[in-house]
Amino acid sequence: MSVSDTAPTSPFGRRLLRRLGRPAGGAAIAWVPLAALICGLFTGALASRAAWETSRPQPDRAEAAAVLTEVFPGHDLGEIDTPPALFVVYGHALRLGTVKTLLFGDGGEYQESATGASALGAPPVPAVQIVTVARERLTGAGWRVYEPQASDRVSCADKTCATPQEVTDTAVTARRGDTILNASISSQTAVDASYLSVELHRAPPPLVVPAGVLGTALGAVAGWLVFGWASRRTEGRRRRGTVNVLAGVAVVLWWLPVLLVAPPLLHHHLGEPHPAWHPYWEWLGQPAASLLFVVGAVCVLLALGLAAATRRGATSEATTD
Repeated sequence: MSVSDTAPTSPFGRRLLRRLGRPAGGAAIAWVPLAALICGLFTGALASRAAWETSRPQPDRAEAAAVLTEVFPGHDLGEIDTPPALFVVYGHALRLGTVKTLLFGDGGEYQESATGASALGAPPVPAVQIVTVARERLTGAGWRVYEPQASDRVSCADKTCATPQEVTDTAVTARRGDTILNASISSQTAVDASYLSVELHRAPPPLVVPAGVLGTALGAVAGWLVFGWASRRTEGRRRRGTVNVLAGVAVVLWWLPVLLVAPPLLHHHLGEPHPAWHPYWEWLGQPAASLLFVVGAVCVLLALGLAAATRRGATSEATTD
């Protein structure tokens, strides 16, 4: 059986297959693929965020107390703080009042929450000993322990910094099942500062990766079809230039955060232990650059509106301003 035997016989069917997803010439050849790809990335990020809702709640006080007692015996970690939601903004659950915070500069504060506790004052034993004991106990309890990361800094005992002190901070990271432990052990001796801080939070649930991949693929295909249609709809018509400009501005606004954020974030991942990767949307610079995303979305809606309102017969040659 030949291809012509299986192809649609109606003119509409042949025309649909011939034009489906094909961008018009000119600038559309550049912006349509870029717009389709970034739409796929945004859709995948949204799908992965929805899949995060399948995660177990963050560790409660009982679970956290059991881990802290086992790993850090003899340390008074005080009150255990539990978060109000899986993702928070400045420690608070996302709500309508925090939208302004996300849009105007503080979108990066939207992050996964954690159950935490800390111990104040000077360490009762050398900080190196605390790190060693913690690693031994974590390994014995079935945790996968990553290589500790130590950093040095200078601390001041008073406002004038008359007696500067060298302080070593050591980060200990471990994972067991879907639970991740991050601990910071400091050699500082100030009575009003913490020498031990511990956080427990959940790793991404299994559905996050397939949801992100499927969402990216579907979003890219949908973007290709929609933007390709818009470019063809205005081909040879007076609104073509406006649509190209609006779409081009949106593409720049959407891709700029990705190009600025993704390389340093990858360097950060490769330079430090990470039991789990940062959420999908952070690689796109979201929601830190959410204002750029909103402006770009407005440009896209205007471009699609102009394309939809374009009359088939209204060409640039036949119609003047």
